Amino acid sequence: MKLSLAGVSVEIDSVPIVTGADLDVAKGEKVGLVGPNGSGKTTLLRAIYRSLRLVRGTVLLDGQDVSSLRQREVARRSALVAQETASDFDFSVEDVVALGRAPYQRAFDRESAADRQAIAEGLERVGMASYRIRAFATLSGGEKQRVLLARALAQETDLLLLDEPTNHLDVNAALDLLELVRRLDLSTLCVLHDLNLAAAYCDRVCVLQAGRVVAIGPPADVLTESLIHDVFSVHAHRLTHPSTGRLLLAFSAGEGRRAPDETGVDSGTPQTEPPDEPRPERAAASLGETSRSPSTT
Repeated sequence: MKLSLAGVSVEIDSVPIVTGADLDVAKGEKVGLVGPNGSGKTTLLRAIYRSLRLVRGTVLLDGQDVSSLRQREVARRSALVAQETASDFDFSVEDVVALGRAPYQRAFDRESAADRQAIAEGLERVGMASYRIRAFATLSGGEKQRVLLARALAQETDLLLLDEPTNHLDVNAALDLLELVRRLDLSTLCVLHDLNLAAAYCDRVCVLQAGRVVAIGPPADVLTESLIHDVFSVHAHRLTHPSTGRLLLAFSAGEGRRAPDETGVDSGTPQTEPPDEPRPERAAASLGETSRSPSTT
């Protein structure tokens, strides 16, 4: 499935949230959508899924304008995994995954053999088959995200839209989930806050700032120190991951500091701090081996 956005603009209550966004996701490609809070990442995902109306522009799925499709047809072509929220409903894991079959069912239809097979395969692919009868509410955050991913897989679509899938997950669970997503043969657009995770798991990243696309390309090309400073207001030090060879970033707060010089060392003393009390650097989250077993915490 190829996703193409051309000049997409979205408003909420007459307030522009996304303006003139252009973006392509090729078949099987993993693209990370990054940017500060309030930059329009989730809004853009919702517009692609047609839960928000475009003010201008087009969204194409394999060349077909989504505005010409019924919502049921959109759901057969793309699956959205929103940020996990608490549920008051006493659903089993299997019940949650079964919701992914809704685009193929009419009201009051019984599950078909195809439905049951899609549900079972979805659970198997995310390593949650043995949790089939467990109550969804009893699962850990990482387990819940895997179940929600299984629900998306049960939709049998070729495009996966993920909205901060690692939100509130510990490091092990986050790496597990993104490694699983990377192995799926699906076109994927994934909202991420952690730039190191985006650099480690995405083929390309699209950077949003104030509702506009300001850069797009391979992480090592796009996530420069100057761009990160301009967009996120922090200083970044570009490193190389010792195991994977991919880009690794370390951050220090931007306010009151001068930009690093070519050696990667601050070129001067912060004007707002005494020289003997440097602001501590926040190290990037460790990105170790990406092949891990499912988290149970």
